[in-house]
Amino acid sequence: MTAAMADAKKRRAAEAALKHIPAGSVLGVGTGSTVRFLIEALAAHSGLVRAAVSSSNATTTLLDAAGIPVLDLNDVADLPLYIDGADEATRARHLIKGGGGALTREKIVAAAADRFICIVDDSKLVGVLGSFPLPIEVIPMARKLIARWLEARGARPVWRQGFVTDNGNHILDVHGLTIADAPTLEGDLTGLTGVVTVGLFARRPADMLLVGTDQGVVTI
Repeated sequence: MTAAMADAKKRRAAEAALKHIPAGSVLGVGTGSTVRFLIEALAAHSGLVRAAVSSSNATTTLLDAAGIPVLDLNDVADLPLYIDGADEATRARHLIKGGGGALTREKIVAAAADRFICIVDDSKLVGVLGSFPLPIEVIPMARKLIARWLEARGARPVWRQGFVTDNGNHILDVHGLTIADAPTLEGDLTGLTGVVTVGLFARRPADMLLVGTDQGVVTI
């Protein structure tokens, strides 16, 4: 699949999400390549949203350029919808996210929203999570501690060197996983001392997947 074909599918999924946005609302906006198409679509439909809550500094920059006011989540009483992409998704609407390193703020905004719609192209839809390395955001001083714990359990954590999250933390990308029980693994990893967030979105999955394909958009 060429980059242009992939982009066309992402654009279809992003544009399909517009009809689910309550007019005049504050919208939670995720991070990543598919979300960029969403922001372009929002800019072309001026006034559809009153403002946005952003999940990353990169998204804030794009929203500012599109003329969409960005609010702090602490100043928002009602967030009816959050829209974001994913690195992998299942038909159970469990996700791996964090390829762009924004997983912690993404998870916070998703938790605050009444509904969470995930927009992806069909290459991201999988039977079992784990082919995409699972990102874990860790406090820097705990990076090797967490890595040793993962290695002892047969996983292969790789430090994302040269990258610091918007929160000032490090990312371990965990290879070699086949995630049959995503909610349980999410809870186990989140409970480790030094882990800030794990890029599994299963305990609070997406409420809806919009999957861009060659033929159109599939809703799950």
